Amino acid sequence: MHFHSEQEKNKMQVFKRFAIIGLACGTLAACGDTALEQGLLGAGAGAGAAIVTGGNAATGAIVGAAGNVAYCQANPGKCN
Repeated sequence: MHFHSEQEKNKMQVFKRFAIIGLACGTLAACGDTALEQGLLGAGAGAGAAIVTGGNAATGAIVGAAGNVAYCQANPGKCN
């Protein structure tokens, strides 16, 4: 892909980040039926978001897994 200016390149990067973060949020909303599924979905979403935003994938996976399991366990009616 050829960009005409640095500004266009920056706009595309911002758009891409928002798209990935939106996808990650959608994945987290899926939750999973068991704590293992919830952890795996959260880990995948967290790692993906970290990679796209330039963060550490392992840290993102840990935070995503913990956050998704905690949310789903506290709000079981909203997850499954």
